[in-house]
Amino acid sequence: MLVLLKKEFANFFSSAVGYIIVGIFLSLTGLFLWVFPGEYNILDSGYAQLNGLFSLAPWLYLFLIPAITMRLFAEEKRMGTIELIYTRPISKLQIVAAKYLAGMLLVAISLIPTIIYYFSVYLMAEPVGNIDSGAFWGSFIGLLFLASVYVAIGIFTSACTSNQIIAFVCAVTLSFVFYFGFDLVASLSLSGAMQAFIASIGINSHYIAMSRGVIDSRDVVYFLSVITVYFLFTRWIIRAK
Repeated sequence: MLVLLKKEFANFFSSAVGYIIVGIFLSLTGLFLWVFPGEYNILDSGYAQLNGLFSLAPWLYLFLIPAITMRLFAEEKRMGTIELIYTRPISKLQIVAAKYLAGMLLVAISLIPTIIYYFSVYLMAEPVGNIDSGAFWGSFIGLLFLASVYVAIGIFTSACTSNQIIAFVCAVTLSFVFYFGFDLVASLSLSGAMQAFIASIGINSHYIAMSRGVIDSRDVVYFLSVITVYFLFTRWIIRAK
């Protein structure tokens, strides 16, 4: 499994894919937070906070992560190399886990440099250090969980087809449904209890809860459950094929 993980991760940087994804994410977040005027701009807000980053990042990852994951299985099937992986002495679940972890490593590489934004705001605050650190780290962990769901969804759609474009479109659609779709349904004129239940199925309500700086076990269980479900779906797909 470790050999496959190293291979998949190295593939991201043996071509321009890894550099492009990381570069686009860091460039866009940097421009929106520090250069472009608007609701995401830290300097325009007048407050020592990074809410703009954690509002913007889920939408960027909504497109960037499917661009990472679309090739993980689809390209292998198109090239006919997937059979070589299946002949290795590892289980189907280990194959899925290796590809998943490779995708998560690339996401982590794109996200970790944003910690510089935290220290920048920390030093710029009046007085120095006047920033809600709990909210930042809660949001940071929440964003990692959110990205991990996107990766799990992306791997699932990639396993379903040999066409990378189809895998990309399906991953974006499913990720959007989980991130914002359930909130749209919940916003309809429903009873309070039903509205809360539907919203709780989606990612956003749990992500917002973590953004307050409180890591609730219910939110962690939710993210882990969604990831596990898509893991099992992916294993079932590759076993069936």
